[in-house]
Amino acid sequence: MAGRISEDGGELDENSEINVTPFIDVMLVLLIIFMVAAPLATVDVKVDLPQSAAKPTPHDDKPVFVTLKSDLTLAVGNEEAARETFSSVLDRVSGANRERRVLLRADRLVDYGELMAVMNLIQRAGYSRIALVGLEAAPAP
Repeated sequence: MAGRISEDGGELDENSEINVTPFIDVMLVLLIIFMVAAPLATVDVKVDLPQSAAKPTPHDDKPVFVTLKSDLTLAVGNEEAARETFSSVLDRVSGANRERRVLLRADRLVDYGELMAVMNLIQRAGYSRIALVGLEAAPAP
């Protein structure tokens, strides 16, 4: 509490006003401290990663493409295949190599259930390495 000298006799009167200037000064100093310290507090872990000498995994030179068209007909490579003879056509095109990767591509309008049915056909034929093919889209602006 601050005091003030009165004009009439030199007595001290009590001053009940709050002086906010020191409070503002302290807050500005704290603000500057936090503004400087905040970027320093971010965690930025710098790691010097070792180089790998591992060889990249070999990919098939000629993968087997299975195509499901919008009219639900199947093609293995460029050859049309009926669902009844699908496994024999797939074996002939892949050289009966069941470890070969089968790339499945389907038309945009094909139902998800039909796509899963074709995946089941491929698995029943003995091929377990199935990958889905899609087009890369440009990033949205």
